Amino acid sequence: MGISYLSNPLVFLIQFLFGLYILLVMLRFLLQLTHADFYNPISQFIVKMTAPLLNPLRRVIPGMAGIDLGAIVLMWLLQSLELALIVIVSGMGTHLAATFAWSLPELINLALNVFLFAILIQVIVSWINPGTYNPVLSLIHSLTEPLLRPARRIVPTLSGMDLSPMFVMVGLTLLKMLLLPPLQMLTGTPFR
Repeated sequence: MGISYLSNPLVFLIQFLFGLYILLVMLRFLLQLTHADFYNPISQFIVKMTAPLLNPLRRVIPGMAGIDLGAIVLMWLLQSLELALIVIVSGMGTHLAATFAWSLPELINLALNVFLFAILIQVIVSWINPGTYNPVLSLIHSLTEPLLRPARRIVPTLSGMDLSPMFVMVGLTLLKMLLLPPLQMLTGTPFR
């Protein structure tokens, strides 16, 4: 009883702490990819929080074609470590090296969720308090605009209502449904 009793809270703490930091690294990567304003106070916070682990890694792994490979490797290593710790704490009799493969669908799922929630937040705020400036909303706009701009060209407004966020969210959800299960099956991911 003692191991299972303590393993669930321990798994929760591992997932929370690692998940939060992986999310920060993911946000830094995506905001850099979308050319967001790095003078924004939220961006500065993300940079300061991720710099201790990311900067040393960047010295060894340089970026390529505007893509921060150091951030990708850091997310992959942290996700693998999180899954390895969960396997150890849970007592799953799995080879720990498999966690490197399991990390791929987890990170893709996180990236898609970041975009889904960013669009959802942007839509809700546009209903509640349209036209206001907030540093968080500015970053969300920078993050979602590369997805929403092409959709706005295709999806016409209906009575002044922009339906492109809905279509992008449907597309992202379909992408999750079509991409993640085969990846999880291919990597043998037990976390589904």
